[in-house]
Amino acid sequence: MKVLGIETSCDETGVAVYDTATGLRAHALYSQIALHAEYGGVVPELASRDHVRKLLPLIRQTLDESGLQVSDLDGVAYTAGPGLVGALLVGAGVARSLAWALDLPAVAVHHMEGHLLAPLMEEDPLGRPQPPFVALLVSGGHTQLVAVEAIGRYRLLGETLDDAAGEAFDKTAKLMGLPYPGGPQLAALAERGRPGIYKFSRPMTDRPGLDFSFSGLKTQVLLAWRDSDQSEQTMADIARGFEDAVVETLTIKCGRALDAAGCETLVVAGGVGANKRLRERLAQMAQRRGGRVAFPRPAFCTDNGAMIAYAGALRLQAGQHEDAAVMVTPRWDMAELPAV
Repeated sequence: MKVLGIETSCDETGVAVYDTATGLRAHALYSQIALHAEYGGVVPELASRDHVRKLLPLIRQTLDESGLQVSDLDGVAYTAGPGLVGALLVGAGVARSLAWALDLPAVAVHHMEGHLLAPLMEEDPLGRPQPPFVALLVSGGHTQLVAVEAIGRYRLLGETLDDAAGEAFDKTAKLMGLPYPGGPQLAALAERGRPGIYKFSRPMTDRPGLDFSFSGLKTQVLLAWRDSDQSEQTMADIARGFEDAVVETLTIKCGRALDAAGCETLVVAGGVGANKRLRERLAQMAQRRGGRVAFPRPAFCTDNGAMIAYAGALRLQAGQHEDAAVMVTPRWDMAELPAV
């Protein structure tokens, strides 16, 4: 099947074509970072309008790069949630219209399932990870540990009780005066920081359980920054201390989740999954345990159309599709998904 994937859940417009016979044919991504930078965060109405402007040109571009015509497509997949309702409706409306006009099946994809399956999309020297495995979904909006028994059969092991890890990165960067979007800038700054100069707590690792909490860590950084000389080196040292705390917390919890699930395969997805130090620490942990960890390529850690095309292709191959109604689900629990 050749499946067109459309992602418009927040502030990035992603389009891709995935071929179940040959793999990813083409993908394109437009980021709205410059649009929202003036406001220090995503403005939902502006995001929706920008998706309207960019989506059709991106579809044409992606089809051209894939060497396909719309008549060559076998299905359409689109993000139906979770996300910003206006942004989701743009992608869903275009996808349903294309599917109706071409008489193709269309399938609604869960945004976080797309992230979860992204590491399985491409060939791996060790082979693509197969369930059962544990997934760490770590982004600006989510931090979850999920036991994956099969594609579509997900069991939540733990999640954040307040800020997601990516959200904590962004908010910490903002309180230190870094420009939007702050998370990647904070991680880059941490590269110049000296380890151990600032040591922050590893939240909720001193007790049993697999839930996370990062709001208190953010407060510790605020107090440390307020009482420091606020020099460039101090900023880098604080950024390194914060990043080390988040990375070690995630690593400890992942080890516990693998123990709880009784497996040794970890899959990591979401924007924070591109963090170099997190990738290094989780790879070291997997090596010590005699297991493996799989990541998507950094470009597919953030929101993208490729993960939606791939997840949609799996469900379309299984005979799942939607009716003609344009429906989105801004709040959507992965446990509600049908198995493939």
